[in-house]
Amino acid sequence: MASRTPGTDQGRGGPRVVQGSTPAEALNRAAREARHGLDAVSAAVYLIDEDQGALRLALAGGSAPSFFTFPGRMALDLPSATVRAWSTGRAAVLIDPDPAGPDQEHVLPYPYIALSAPVATDDRRFGVLTVLRVETAGVFSRAETLVLEDIGRRLAAALAHLVDEGAGVAAGPVPMLVPAEEEVDTSVCTPGWGVPDVPGSSGTSMMFPLRRLAELLNRATTMDDVVSAARYCVMSSLRADALVLLTAREGRLWVLGHSGDSMELARRLHGAGMDDRTPPAAAFRGRPLYVTGERTSLVDATPAGEARSEAYLPLRGDGQFVDLPFAVRSPVVAVCCLAFSGHRRFPSEERALLGMMAGLLGAAVDRVELIAEQREAAQLLQRFLLPAQLPDLPRLVTTARYRPADVTSKVGGDWFDVFRLADDRAVLVIGDVEGHAVESAAVMGQVRTAMASYATEGHRPAAMIDRTGRVLAELGTALTVTCCVVALDTLDGTTEVALAGHPPPLVRRRDGRIEALDAPANVPLGVPMIQPYEAREHTLEAGSILMLYTNGLVSSRSESPEACARGLLGATDAAPTQHLEDLAERIVSEVVTPQQRRDDAALLLARYEGAGRQEEPRAAGMHIRRRDLRGVRTARAFVHDQLGSWGLGDMSDVVELAASEIVTNALIHAGSDVDLRLRIFEDHLRLEVRDSDTNPPIPSSLSLTEEEAPEAEHGRGMLIVESLADEWTSYPNGQGKTVALKLVIPPG
Repeated sequence: MASRTPGTDQGRGGPRVVQGSTPAEALNRAAREARHGLDAVSAAVYLIDEDQGALRLALAGGSAPSFFTFPGRMALDLPSATVRAWSTGRAAVLIDPDPAGPDQEHVLPYPYIALSAPVATDDRRFGVLTVLRVETAGVFSRAETLVLEDIGRRLAAALAHLVDEGAGVAAGPVPMLVPAEEEVDTSVCTPGWGVPDVPGSSGTSMMFPLRRLAELLNRATTMDDVVSAARYCVMSSLRADALVLLTAREGRLWVLGHSGDSMELARRLHGAGMDDRTPPAAAFRGRPLYVTGERTSLVDATPAGEARSEAYLPLRGDGQFVDLPFAVRSPVVAVCCLAFSGHRRFPSEERALLGMMAGLLGAAVDRVELIAEQREAAQLLQRFLLPAQLPDLPRLVTTARYRPADVTSKVGGDWFDVFRLADDRAVLVIGDVEGHAVESAAVMGQVRTAMASYATEGHRPAAMIDRTGRVLAELGTALTVTCCVVALDTLDGTTEVALAGHPPPLVRRRDGRIEALDAPANVPLGVPMIQPYEAREHTLEAGSILMLYTNGLVSSRSESPEACARGLLGATDAAPTQHLEDLAERIVSEVVTPQQRRDDAALLLARYEGAGRQEEPRAAGMHIRRRDLRGVRTARAFVHDQLGSWGLGDMSDVVELAASEIVTNALIHAGSDVDLRLRIFEDHLRLEVRDSDTNPPIPSSLSLTEEEAPEAEHGRGMLIVESLADEWTSYPNGQGKTVALKLVIPPG
C-alpha cells in the first residue's frame, strides 16, 4: 500500500496536495470541514457528469434526516443554489422567507438554507460544494461565504492533483453517505425520537417510519390504502390527532380521505372554496404551512382556550422527494392536513421528515388518482356496452348478473345479451374477451354489436358466430373471444346451441336433473377456423332453467369448471323455483370475495315457461335523468298510475314510498341517470331501480359514530325500504348496480 502524508492545510494559503490520497478522502475532508466551519447540519459535493449534462451527488455527510434531502442528480437548468454556483463560478445562496401571518409560518419544503460554492481551479471545474443550515440559525454571512469558497478552491486543487496522478474523479453510481461524528451537538436532537442524549439516535429513528411509508405506499392501489399508510407512518409516528387528505377541483377543496379525530376538520374542509386566506388553500401554492396557535385553527372541536397546532403539507405527484431549495417541482396534487393537541414546535428535523413523507404521499396520491381515473373511464366504456336491461319475453323469464374482477384500474370483456325476435324466438348470448384492459372492453362492444346485428337478421347461432369471427378478423386485434349462443323457440322449446371455445350451457330440468346442452366446442373467435362452426339442437320442457356463464364464475375453484357450475346451479332445492332472481343471487354470492374475483364473472339465467303460458308478463319502466329535481315525484306518479292500471291500487302507497326512497338514494349518491322498472309475477311484485354507482346501499341507524357517518348517509333511506319489503337485494349489473325489492301480492 502506498504511504500517505497526513493532513490538508486548513488555512487560506491552499492545500498541501497529499500523495496517495483518494478522491473519496478528499471529498469527505472538504465536506466535514465545511460542515464544522459553517455550523451546518450537512454538506454535499456534486461532481459534473458531462455525458448526462447534470451534476451528480458524489458524497453527503451530516445528521439524518438532513443529508437525505439532497437530490441525487440536478439538471443544469434548475434554479437552485447548487446549479447557480456551477454556472456562474461564484457562491450562491437560496433562502426564501414567506411569512404567512400571525401564528402561521410558511417555510421551504425543507427547513434549510443552502449555500453553494464552485469546486474549481483557474482552468478546471469539477463540481459544487453545498452546505445546509437550519433556517432558524440565520443567513450565511459574507465571511462564511468566503470560507466556503476557499474550501471549494482547495478541494478543486486536491482533485486536480489526483487527476494528474491518474486517479479518476467522478460520482459513483450511488452517493457516499457519511453520518455525523459522535461529538455532534446533541442540542439538535428532536424530542420524542430515539434515545435521549444519544447522538444521532433521533435522526436515525426518523428514517424508520419514512422507509415503512415507502413500502406501504408501493403496494397502495386505492385511496384507502394511502390513508391507512399515512395513518400508521405519519399520523401515529408524529403523534397527530387527525389526518385529512385534500384535493382541489373546480375551485373547491374535496376530502380524499381522513383518519383519527378528523370528522370536524373534514366537514369544514370538504367543498370549501379555494380561498388563499385559509391554510389548506394556501398550501396548494406549494409551501408547507405550520399553524402553531389556536386563533388560526380550522377546528372548533377543541375546548375553549385549548391550543391546537396544525401542519399543511403540499403533496406533489412527480414521484421524487421535494428538492427545494434545490429544484423546482411539479404542481401540487393534494394537501395533507395534520392536527395536534397543544402547542407544537415542529423542529427542523421533523420538518425535513415531513417533507420527505410528503414526497412519497404525493407520488402515491397521484398514482392512485390516475388509476381511479383509468378505471372509471374503462368502467364507463364497459357500462355503456352492456345491456341496460333485458327484454321482457313471453314464456321466457330471464335475469343476469355481472361481477367485475378484483383487478385495480382494469376491466374485462365479459358480456351477456338477450334478443327478442319476431317469430317467438329468443336468442341468448354470453361471451368473454381475453384480458383485462380497455381494449378488452372495446372489442367486447364490437363483438356484441355484430352479434346483435346477425341475431336480428335471423341468422342461426352457428352463422352468428362464424360471421362475427370474420368481423373480428377485420378489426386486426390480437385478442381472442369465447362465446355461447342459444336460440330458443318459445312455442315448442326447440333449442339450438353453438359454441366458440366457451363452456356449454347447463339446464336444470323440472325433476332437478342438471345436464349440459352439449355442442361442438369449435375454436374461439380470433383463432383461424379451418372447419365451419357447428351447432347442436336440443329440446327444453316447461319449467327448465338455463344457465349460461363465463369462466370467471368458476375458474377459481379447485374442481373442474363444469362440475363447479353444476354445483352452483344445483345449490337450491330440486323443485323448480319461481324466483329466478333468488337463484341468481345465490349463485353469484359464491364469487364475491376478492380471492375468487381474479376474473370477470357473467351469469345469464332463463326459465322456460312453456307454450301453455301465452300471456305477456306485465312489466313497465321509466327513465329519470341525472339531477332531475322532479324525478322522485315523477317516479311516484308512475308507480301509482301503473299499479292502478293493473288492478293493484291497494299496494300503491307502499310501493310509491319504497320507490321514492330508492330513487332518491340513487339520484343523490350515484349522480347518474336512473331507471325504474315494475314487473308483476303470479304471486309477487318486483321493483327494480338501476344506477351507475357500484357501491351498495347499506341500511344504517341514526345513532352512528362520526367515522361511520359518511358511509351511513349513503344508505340511511334504505331502512325504510327494508321495513316495507318482504325481500330486497342489491347487485352489480354491469352498468352499476340494481336495487330490487319483492312484495307479495295479497290474495284476492
